[in-house]
Amino acid sequence: MAIAYPHFIGSEKSPMETGILMPSSPSSASVSPVILTQDELKKIAAYKAVEYVESGMVLGLGTGSTAKHAVNRIGELLRQGKLHNIVGIPTSKMTHEQAVSLGIPLSDLDTHPVVDLAIDGADEVDPFLNLVKGRGGSLLREKMVESSCRKFVVIVDESKLVKHLGGSGLAMPVEIVPFCWKFTAHRLQTLFADSGCVAKLRTSGENSEPFVTDNGNYIVELYFKKDIGDLKAASDEILRLAGVVEHGMFLDLATTVIVAGELGVTVKNKFN
Repeated sequence: MAIAYPHFIGSEKSPMETGILMPSSPSSASVSPVILTQDELKKIAAYKAVEYVESGMVLGLGTGSTAKHAVNRIGELLRQGKLHNIVGIPTSKMTHEQAVSLGIPLSDLDTHPVVDLAIDGADEVDPFLNLVKGRGGSLLREKMVESSCRKFVVIVDESKLVKHLGGSGLAMPVEIVPFCWKFTAHRLQTLFADSGCVAKLRTSGENSEPFVTDNGNYIVELYFKKDIGDLKAASDEILRLAGVVEHGMFLDLATTVIVAGELGVTVKNKFN
């Protein structure tokens, strides 16, 4: 969607306050707005997030249409000599290939069990900075990396903001083992029957074959008609089911969320 977007500069706010990049001068109100696409908004948020990157950091490199802009920017700054001694830990095979093409040095959690900063997108963000992630299928590796970092910066456009997780009506992904996947999907759907849950296997290709993650697993997508309530209780219940590997709720992990929207770039911080 194209959104009117005036010219903005930054301002600082305290933790848990919203920092909005405001018009640069009173006269800017008379300037014709620039119409930006959703992808251009994602790029603005991604570039803002890369401002948190410092030389010498170990970085978690996210996956998806928003995170790719951040990875591209990090590669650009390395080539320009503005960043040095960066080590990236990719969250998918796709991001690994992108980072290699950009000349970003890579490693893994075995070598660097503590990550300084991770930058990634999200599919949903609630008012408490809880997230739904993984509609691209990389949720397990994303959660492994992003739960191991000192700071996790999330980059989204404003269409990803919801009142509660699942509120977009789109999928909340759960990674499961392929063995007896129908059995596991049915158990997941039954678990959230009170929320009107419908569980569907993610498929891909012309023949609708099961989508296979980088880890060789399947993805079951959960669709909710109602709020699922206590997120931590829901998380525990999902993970107790044999056959479940991980789910796409990222609870209490994000430290900063950067939102690009019609009023500019909003930065939301959370106390650690």
